[in-house]
Amino acid sequence: MNNGKPCVVIGVGGGIAAYKICTLVSHLSQAGVEVHVLMTKEAQQFVSPLTFQTLSHQRVITDMFSTDFEPNVEHVALAKMADVFVIAPATANLVAKVANGIADDMLTTTFLASRAVKLIVPAMNTGMLENPITRHNIQLLKDYGYHVMESGSGLLACGDSGSGRLPEPEEIQDYVEELLTPKTLAGKKILITAGPTQEAIDPVRYITNHSTGTMGYQLARAARNAGADVILVSGPVHQKTLRAICTVPVITA
Repeated sequence: MNNGKPCVVIGVGGGIAAYKICTLVSHLSQAGVEVHVLMTKEAQQFVSPLTFQTLSHQRVITDMFSTDFEPNVEHVALAKMADVFVIAPATANLVAKVANGIADDMLTTTFLASRAVKLIVPAMNTGMLENPITRHNIQLLKDYGYHVMESGSGLLACGDSGSGRLPEPEEIQDYVEELLTPKTLAGKKILITAGPTQEAIDPVRYITNHSTGTMGYQLARAARNAGADVILVSGPVHQKTLRAICTVPVITA
């Protein structure tokens, strides 16, 4: 926490999905989070540091041996400031390095020094993700207590189709906000209903109501973020499925 604001440090790896992190940084900044960005030299081939500097309103760290001297040892200062440390996109190389304690650039050095809650968001070619070495490294990260997001599936930049896509910025933001939220409801079970019901008149017609389910879904999300075990009973709605919530779809009351 810095100046009363939560602090998130985002390490950007050298994958084509780095462009999505611009939206993540923008959304977190607009939500009142202080965001600091670290970039590998490979990441700078995809997105300019100036872009992240403009979106975060903070200096972007790219160089282990910058001559732009500051009194604090920079990687230690950032490591101490962070409430949550995110690496996204986490390439196979970055996953391997952080899982095995290698600190050979500013991003991995700061990550190793940080005691913050850590979130790894892998994004890579399907073959690399499914390689036993990568799977072993991801399991190592989980064993260390780090949070690891599941990669999405679909068409990849390399032309392959399969798992390895970076989750959407809104999904990463949702996870980060959960990690930042005090767990005031830990140990509680909460049942929430949301959306309309459809009561059949005959095989063709039914009676319903104009409910989008938005309030119920937001309540479920807030309760989950606060540490509750949430069961969401949902009528037919056009809402995105909420991560880490048991959702029970229903039609009638």
